[in-house]
Amino acid sequence: MNKDISLLVLAAGMGSRYGGLKQLDALGPNGETILEYSIYDAVKAGFTKVVFVIRDHFEKEFREKIGDRFSSDIQVEYVHQDLNPKVAGIPNMPEREKPWGTSQAVLVAKDVIDEPFAVINADDYYGQECFHILGDFLKKDVNPHTYAMVGYTLSNTLSEKGHVNRGVCSTDRDGNLATVEEILKIHYKNDHIVYGEDGASLASDAVVSMNFWGFHHTIFDELEAGFRKFVLANLDNPKAEYYIPIIIDDLIKSGKVKVKVLHSNDQWYGVTYKEDAEMVKEAFQEFANVGKYPSPLWK
Repeated sequence: MNKDISLLVLAAGMGSRYGGLKQLDALGPNGETILEYSIYDAVKAGFTKVVFVIRDHFEKEFREKIGDRFSSDIQVEYVHQDLNPKVAGIPNMPEREKPWGTSQAVLVAKDVIDEPFAVINADDYYGQECFHILGDFLKKDVNPHTYAMVGYTLSNTLSEKGHVNRGVCSTDRDGNLATVEEILKIHYKNDHIVYGEDGASLASDAVVSMNFWGFHHTIFDELEAGFRKFVLANLDNPKAEYYIPIIIDDLIKSGKVKVKVLHSNDQWYGVTYKEDAEMVKEAFQEFANVGKYPSPLWK
């Protein structure tokens, strides 16, 4: 299976809770960023191109600190997520202080991706197994309206430093995604996983989405049409964001696509809060100590 597949990295977020551009933070033993581990894992899994969705004002720094490190190992492209994109039929787009969300971030890569592709966040460490699982799926000659999502075990995705939001998933009898419900303020309380203000319980083995998707090029037309509808419905809402689960939920309900849930046992690491950084550094150092990754990652 030598089919070309791409990795789309969503790196335009401003990291509001974290307090800065965490995509550029050096957390590995040789100054590696979180997303460099994802790129390394993607290369090993057979991905042939990586496309970064970034903001134009930090492209130079991003290229120098990240993209140039592995440009000899994989094809690298950059696209910009603008605050005020042009949308056909909407001449007066509202002024924004933050981007329009993850679905619109995927859409801006329409002109540079023709092949099947995966989508990840820049500030999440997903693990090695999942890239092989999703990569193998994308290399198959499947129906172009059959997508995929890597599902994680909830207990493997929590922060010890505060609450997190997760998309809790349900599947049909064939293992396809049925629903994704965004659950807010998930955290540990007395060794149990709870959420919300009332502390309702969640099963530790619940399957959750970490925004790790597998798509075909057919998604772009759906995103374009969906984004226009979303903008028209939210012209007066400066904080509205067009998230990937919104379009996926619409497409599943309409019967246009199926989304296969691919289960991963990988441990997630991330820096939702600044206090998480030390834990991630310790994990990456241990990965180097046991030979899970070379140190440094790139020669």
